[in-house]
Amino acid sequence: MRVADRVANLPAYVFAEAGKTLSELKARGVDVINLGIGSPDLAPPQWIIDTLYKAALDPTKHGYAGYYGLPVLRKATATYYARRFGVELDPEREIVVLIGSKEGIFNVALAFIDPGDIALIPDPGYPTYAMGVRMAGGEPVLLPLLPEKGFAPDLASVPPETLRRARLLWLNYPNNPTAAPADMDFLVQAVAFAREHDLVLCYDNPYCDVTFDGYVAPSILQIPGAKDVVLEFNSLSKTYNMAGWRVGMAVGNAQAVDALARVKTNIDSGIFAPIQEAAAAALLADQSWLQERNAIYQARRDVVMDFLPAAGMRAERPRATLYVWARVPDGETSAGFSKRILEASGVWLTPGTAFGPNGEGYVRISLTTPVERLREAGERLRRLGESPV
Repeated sequence: MRVADRVANLPAYVFAEAGKTLSELKARGVDVINLGIGSPDLAPPQWIIDTLYKAALDPTKHGYAGYYGLPVLRKATATYYARRFGVELDPEREIVVLIGSKEGIFNVALAFIDPGDIALIPDPGYPTYAMGVRMAGGEPVLLPLLPEKGFAPDLASVPPETLRRARLLWLNYPNNPTAAPADMDFLVQAVAFAREHDLVLCYDNPYCDVTFDGYVAPSILQIPGAKDVVLEFNSLSKTYNMAGWRVGMAVGNAQAVDALARVKTNIDSGIFAPIQEAAAAALLADQSWLQERNAIYQARRDVVMDFLPAAGMRAERPRATLYVWARVPDGETSAGFSKRILEASGVWLTPGTAFGPNGEGYVRISLTTPVERLREAGERLRRLGESPV
């Protein structure tokens, strides 16, 4: 049997491989505390589940639900964007429903990348940005995100010969993995840059409602003229604790929405209708419950920030996302430190290099674990730090 070169040369998805390792340790009786994955451990509010249940009892709602998303969900998305960001969207032309935003993030490369084309990818960044480009036969060109620049890429440094072949520019704020917030002046510059170089600016915004300390995250579509070049990706996974439900959306430029939708309609057949109805209910409901949910994550963040020094780590206190982006102790690599910590304490931290070469020197610590287990992790790391080398 011969597999295609695109598969043979494709690296394994880092979090799938990490999951195998942790499962093996658990099978050997190790009490693993997994601080590596960004899957919310909290359930959606009961009324979202009730909406799903009630809709699922209707025998007419178990067939194909349409390729572009139910009108009720596209209209709910438009209402959410208008209320949350002051952004007007046409539900018919400027919104397509996704089977989780990851699906759209991957497939958008098939819509815009031909062999030999370039996509500009943040480094460190979500691995799927680059994987979709590679599968489409394109070339990911990494843009370093450096702390001294607020984890924003230096767009002015991209060589002209690269820009001549570039088709996509990926940005993601609040950022995964660094947790950096969006700088509005930079977003204005990014929209102008994309227009000047005829790029589709793909903006990944799934953490916009996971924020702390009064921070309010924007949509890039709030920038005047952004809809000329922007396709924004969003998801219910993080905001509504619905990661396993697999429902998201791409919104913005009508031509980009149409191109992505043409790819999707040839690949999938849409999302189960009751899930879409529950998602619409989530978007349209009173959002005040998010404050209490975010307070839980904020308390977890503070526990992590408290135990970092005992493990020789340091980090900026994040104002958004589910992560703390922490520097490893001097003299250690990200992978080496993560492996040492796991073997000695059973605590798993994602090495920063899982997100690209510029993740070296960091680990990503997830906040999707209850406070009690975070304190236990901190105590294990403290004891490890006190142990003789």
